[in-house]
Amino acid sequence: MKTDIKNINDFTREVKLDIPWETIEPDFNISLKKFSKKVKLPGFRPGKIPRDRLMQQFQPNIKAQFMDDNIYKYYLTALQQKEIVPVNQAEISDVHFHFGEHFSFTAKFEVEPDFQLPRFKRNMFQVQRNKFIPDEQDINDAVDQLRRSHARIETIEDGAKEKDFILCDLQKLDDSGVAIIGKKFEKQMLKVGDGSFTDDQKDKLVGLKPGSSARIELPDNEEKTVKSPYELKVIKVERENLPEVDNDFVKLINPELGSVDDLRKDVQKKINENFEERARQAFERELSDSLIEKVGFDTPPSMVDNYLNNILEDVKKQNNGEPIDEEKVLESYRPSAERNLKWYLIRKKLIIQEQINVERKDVDVEIESLISRSPNSEKEIRRFYKKPSNRQRIEDDMVEKKILEYLDQFAKVKEVEVNTKDIRGENK
Repeated sequence: MKTDIKNINDFTREVKLDIPWETIEPDFNISLKKFSKKVKLPGFRPGKIPRDRLMQQFQPNIKAQFMDDNIYKYYLTALQQKEIVPVNQAEISDVHFHFGEHFSFTAKFEVEPDFQLPRFKRNMFQVQRNKFIPDEQDINDAVDQLRRSHARIETIEDGAKEKDFILCDLQKLDDSGVAIIGKKFEKQMLKVGDGSFTDDQKDKLVGLKPGSSARIELPDNEEKTVKSPYELKVIKVERENLPEVDNDFVKLINPELGSVDDLRKDVQKKINENFEERARQAFERELSDSLIEKVGFDTPPSMVDNYLNNILEDVKKQNNGEPIDEEKVLESYRPSAERNLKWYLIRKKLIIQEQINVERKDVDVEIESLISRSPNSEKEIRRFYKKPSNRQRIEDDMVEKKILEYLDQFAKVKEVEVNTKDIRGENK
């Protein structure tokens, strides 16, 4: 079998195959026999028709049967011989079969891109590591969130105030104020003074009671630049009654804490841990992005499309059958799909080149560490990691950690302090 391979680009290959008659003859005879069992001729039992008679009457059909049976067989054989692994189904073209002579065709397909990792050296990556500086407002906000999670909701009859919730029906209107048929949205929840409401809009909601109405404007697009008029009819008004922050509240949140001061210290500790984790994730992302940029290659379109189709299926499931704009979903996720695939391919090559691996005993140690941090959940943790896919997940996470630790030694890191009030949008 003659095989000619052409590199169209970093990830596209074109293989031209030419198989001589002596190679294909046994397969042709098998296809001939298979065909003979399906054809019916007067005076002959299926499978007993003479070969000459079959070839005389049905040669084009037999040729088609042979090509259909064997084209991918020869294609896959050629790939195995050349140790090529495609990432998509091949496009077959230029098919030529000459009985008694040869069989030829061209297969075009994509492979993982051919690229080289850079030579790793000190300070080759310029990255930033943030150190977040929380303040009292962060603690207050976190405590308020705890209060809201334990709030008592009561129905209000004497008129809505700011921060109350209004359960209402919304009827969309045209420019002349006439209701648009099919555009009524029942039992919608609005918070007075929040979201898209300007002071003018908020003023229209303050004081509303069950049964009363108001005309407001709501955004018609995600950018909130286009607004349409709606007739709002109040069903009921609800108000959050937040618990006082006292010792009873502290015991409700965590019986092991003795005072409000202890609660605030515990909240501050968790805030610090959350910001440290946020800083770590951002640093690792910037580190991996720096390597992606240095390697610089394009991802095969078929891999990107397959990745995006999987995301699209997940979005459909999460949307519970509701219609979605598929093109918009694919467009919005494409940049991250391309980035994640590049990291996957670089990661794969880096593991081989630097011989990065995690042994079974390392995974066992990590699982025991998880158990030591949550001893009351030991049975659930052990049961969870008995499943091979879950065990593989923790192994992948450990490999990822090793890769990033390896890259860290080649990074020039700029330490930056970030006050949390700045990322809340407050003035310094």
